Order: sequence, then structure tokens, then C-alpha cells
Amino acid sequence: MSTTNFSRGIGKEYTDPEERKRFLKDNADSVVQKTYMRQFTPEELQSHKEELANTSIQINDIEQEKKLVMDGFKEQLKPLQQKQGELIENIRKKATLVSGICYCFVSEEEHMTYIINEDGDCIEARPCTADELQKTVFQPLRTGTEG
Repeated sequence: MSTTNFSRGIGKEYTDPEERKRFLKDNADSVVQKTYMRQFTPEELQSHKEELANTSIQINDIEQEKKLVMDGFKEQLKPLQQKQGELIENIRKKATLVSGICYCFVSEEEHMTYIINEDGDCIEARPCTADELQKTVFQPLRTGTEG
């Protein structure tokens, strides 16, 4: 047999696969286990392309469904994450931001203005401004009693 015969294949005349294997085994110099790439037939290649198209469509459908579900989870998480951020900030500052009615008391002797919240707690003490130190006749007299 010449080399050109080998490149075209051997035993193709046997249509029965078992007969072909027996012929090849009987005529080979040795038998080895080998991993190799087998070329697809045009029909097999077309089948793989169709399978790829179907798989790609399925992946796309699942990705769209996943996106919708993830968007739903994001919407559920959004208020919780906002609340978490506020709580972390409050813990870090050891305080929370509140708004309410406060009362200013000017101590002329100390030259200080004290700001008191509705609970009676001093929330700020600062030096008086010039306007706060100017007395007017309309400034009420503090007696410490309700009148």
C-alpha cells in the first residue's frame, strides 16, 4: 500500500462497521488509544447549528426572566438599603436628625444663648450675637412662672 492510499482511508469498502474494525485490526502494525477531532458531516454540522440557535434562544429567554426577577428584588431591597444607610449613619453619629420647636434663652451675664428643645434638653449653647444682647422695651420679663 502506498502513502496516498492511507490519506484517503482504508477499509472503506466494508460497509459493516464490525467487519471494517476487524479488517483494520488484522492489518494494522499496532492498535493505540488516541483522542482526536472527527470532522462533522454537513448534516451533523447543520444539526449543531440548529441546536446552537435553539440553545441561544433559551438562554436569552432565561436571561430576560432573570432580569425581571432581579429588578423585582432590587425594588424590594431599595427601601431596606436606604433604611440600613440611615441606621448606620445614626449609629456612627450616635444621634438622629430631628426637626421641632426649640426655645432660645439669652443669658446676658454669661453672654451665651441656649437653645432648648420641647423636652427641656439643651441642644445648643453658643455665644450671643450682638442683636441678642441689645435690650428692648418689648423684651418680656422672665419670671419663671406662666402668666
